[in-house]
Amino acid sequence: MRSDDHHLVVAADADAQARLAAQRLIARIELHHERPAICLTGGSGPQRLFALLADEFESRIPWQRVHWFISDERFVPESDPLSNIGAAKHAFLDGRAPPQNIHAIPTDAATPEDAARRYEAELQAFYGGYVLTPDRPLFDLVLGGVGPDGHTASLFPGRPQLAIQDRWVAGVDTAPVEPLVPRVTLTLPVLASCAEMLFLVHGASKRDILARVFAGEDLPSARARSHGETVWLVTQDALPENAGVA
Repeated sequence: MRSDDHHLVVAADADAQARLAAQRLIARIELHHERPAICLTGGSGPQRLFALLADEFESRIPWQRVHWFISDERFVPESDPLSNIGAAKHAFLDGRAPPQNIHAIPTDAATPEDAARRYEAELQAFYGGYVLTPDRPLFDLVLGGVGPDGHTASLFPGRPQLAIQDRWVAGVDTAPVEPLVPRVTLTLPVLASCAEMLFLVHGASKRDILARVFAGEDLPSARARSHGETVWLVTQDALPENAGVA
């Protein structure tokens, strides 16, 4: 699957996928020497990548300069095992990234919508403006995944958050997939504001939903595109027959 701004990279297995992802992440950081910004994703997809960043690739990251964000969050305390940023901190950020460089969604807010507005203000302050322009992306790299229903971040099929164009962050009162807790998510326009969007998909259980995405079905993960480069980094066991690999 390839177009001018969207292509497929196939990895032999999940370990090879994590290594390729780490290499792409480091390359993006090296292209932005002043203040690189990486938007992480939750779930099981990036865990091997996080382990590599804490170990083999640790010395290649200029920790004092890189800023870390999150694409979506479960509306739980950071100490909760369900917390996406909590998992990332535990896996590789704590003890390496300066605390002020870790931009967590504030789940101590009263409601998911309150948290969304606070995070939107933080993103705008970091960006230095209220309007995103394609020639100046907010993020150097956005990591993404694909849920069993085709969702990405916490943008679910048929939900109103998917259509939002005038907000950077949105609250999600209920989630249709496990874990069934409220969420906070970046919107499609903000996810698109990146030099590279890198989807990580592994496991045979993802083959059917990837087939639907690659067939052009109107799913959130199919609608999420970078203004720069969009890459699907997929393991061999997750690759559907309609992937179009030469």
